[in-house]
Amino acid sequence: MNVHEYQAKTVLRDFGVPVPRGIPAFTADEAVDAAKALGGPVWVVKAQIHAGGRGKAGGVKVVKSADDVKKEATRLLGSILVTHQTGAKGKQVNRLYIEEGSAIDKEFYLSMLVDRETSRVAIVVSTEGGMDIEQVAHDTPDKIVSISVDPVANICPHHVRSVSKALGLDADLQKQMSPLLTNLYKAFVDCDMSMLEINPLVVTKDKKLVCLDAKVDFDNNALYAHPEIAKLRDETEEDPKEIEASKFDLNYIALDGTIGCMVNGAGLAMASMDIIKLYGMTPANFLDVGGSATKERVTAAFKIITSDPNVKGILVNIFGGIMRCDVIAEGVVAAVKEVGLKVPLVVRLEGTNVELGKKIIAESKLNVTSADDLDDAAQKIVKAVKEAA
Repeated sequence: MNVHEYQAKTVLRDFGVPVPRGIPAFTADEAVDAAKALGGPVWVVKAQIHAGGRGKAGGVKVVKSADDVKKEATRLLGSILVTHQTGAKGKQVNRLYIEEGSAIDKEFYLSMLVDRETSRVAIVVSTEGGMDIEQVAHDTPDKIVSISVDPVANICPHHVRSVSKALGLDADLQKQMSPLLTNLYKAFVDCDMSMLEINPLVVTKDKKLVCLDAKVDFDNNALYAHPEIAKLRDETEEDPKEIEASKFDLNYIALDGTIGCMVNGAGLAMASMDIIKLYGMTPANFLDVGGSATKERVTAAFKIITSDPNVKGILVNIFGGIMRCDVIAEGVVAAVKEVGLKVPLVVRLEGTNVELGKKIIAESKLNVTSADDLDDAAQKIVKAVKEAA
């Protein structure tokens, strides 16, 4: 679960991490009041959306008067901000963060994330703060340093020394790095974060380390243990289809393609998406119904796929192990009868109760194309969509 910058900073502040003072605002008048409460002479008006690249898109402005705060707040609120992470549609700005200005001397990059290969938290740092880390990794990978943290030992002095050396910090800043790194790590672990990005981490003119920006992603599977964090969820930032899917414990991610996919198992779902791309089209979603889906969940999944106006064809690809093919078939038939079928549908079933599943679909009299295997299914749905265009 993503949160807004001001929410992330509130969490970090509670752990003793140095962040600038700031106040969220939902109207232009609230923005002015926030600026007055913070005091001047410099403020930063920041659009709050779940996407990076806000500054380059005009969503972060430094101002030096209350009138300019109101002007920028009025400009941003309700506007559509398009960044490299939002896609062409962009995201509407519904809230702002008014923050005190900072006199910046140097900018660094620091993040923490779960390293799946080592089953440890990795600290990633770079001297190239304030830039897209993906671009830095591509152009100058030598400027990125990754440090692994043993979960038994947690943050140790050698981690602080390694980070400080990588960033070229002097003795005074290294002393500040010790509590900062320790508190960031504690926040990461205690709050079950999956990603914490500080970009930039700055050194101010008066030689203070400050987390000038913060992007945090929390592990959805651990939210039950953190009700106070779950309350931070902003559903206006999420795709309505993804919200609906979460109600049925479906793993759904909306994409930009035209072929809707319903698959059981993340690996098979990825393979299905890849082979659709191989044959010249793009998937409209990632949807894993899981290994123990019910007829109701399958019906809900199908409804979510068909609610996407970009979907021009649907591929159902099921390999029944724990998941029974007859359950999938019953769900598909129920959903089609309820919402109708206006686009081509290709179904590939294999595994547990496959013959019964095929029988259910055949007897439904639905306009469904059967496929023998994944390759056959992908070719058939791509061909059907192209012919229908």
